[in-house]
Amino acid sequence: MQKNHKPQGFAIVTHGGVGEPLAYTDGCARAARGGHDKFRETGDPLDAAVAAVTVFEEDERFNAGTGSVLGLDGATIEMDASIMDTRGRLGAVATVRNVRNPVVLARAVADTPHVLLAGEGAERFARAIGLPPSRPILERQREKHRKLLEELAGSVPVMPGIDNRLFERFWNYKTPLQLPASKSCDTVGAVVRAPDGHFAVAGSTGGSSPSLLGRVGDTAIVGAGFYAGTAGAVAATGIGEHIVRHMLARAVYGWIEEGMPLQQALQRGIALFDKDVDVGLIAVSRHEAGACANKNMPTARIEE
Repeated sequence: MQKNHKPQGFAIVTHGGVGEPLAYTDGCARAARGGHDKFRETGDPLDAAVAAVTVFEEDERFNAGTGSVLGLDGATIEMDASIMDTRGRLGAVATVRNVRNPVVLARAVADTPHVLLAGEGAERFARAIGLPPSRPILERQREKHRKLLEELAGSVPVMPGIDNRLFERFWNYKTPLQLPASKSCDTVGAVVRAPDGHFAVAGSTGGSSPSLLGRVGDTAIVGAGFYAGTAGAVAATGIGEHIVRHMLARAVYGWIEEGMPLQQALQRGIALFDKDVDVGLIAVSRHEAGACANKNMPTARIEE
């Protein structure tokens, strides 16, 4: 058990999604710098986390905001985002459409009487508070969709343990299914420690592909994809259906709270999953900051 309860200085860790190319580390570094700059401006770790994730949402390479994956119909985008800190602020949005920065919307939800808004209600709330709509769909997004359809037409499962034919069986989009690539289940996220001992976490995702219409993953579920408490903050990325079953972020946070070294707690969390299930974690505690994943995961870290 760690004896020193005094927190160290500022720290921020960002990730661009498990399974994403390490070449995207530059985007993670920009996000970390953006969060750091915001913290210098306001002194609020939640402001820093939101600012960092907003940088990701503006970078079309990442599955969040502008770079979100297209649904199986090739036209629908449904996004989730979340925020949490140790000052009692908690907000999330699920299956939200036509919002440029879902993480900003999630932050706004924390100021309402609710903690989670979904679908049409979340989009109407975004318009009511003046948030801009999404950018037009990019060719990069259409190309990802074409690849996915090609893989769905094959025999290799695009989601571990799931028969591709189930997506055809339970199809619930308005348009007919046209099976044509590569799966996408990535989240972007940031965790922040302030020198005064407060912590914050923020995350955003463009959803999972393949998925049925209305699917909600771990990013919008407190304790699964994100958690912050007085001992630290944790963010997860990977296949949400598996992450939710383990309430991964809260489990890892609990081990950190009990005094387990941060890297050991992260590794223990990753070890809960089969090696075929992509999963990654980032976290900050009162004394440490780190990341762990079972696949490539671009990350960046700033500590003072």
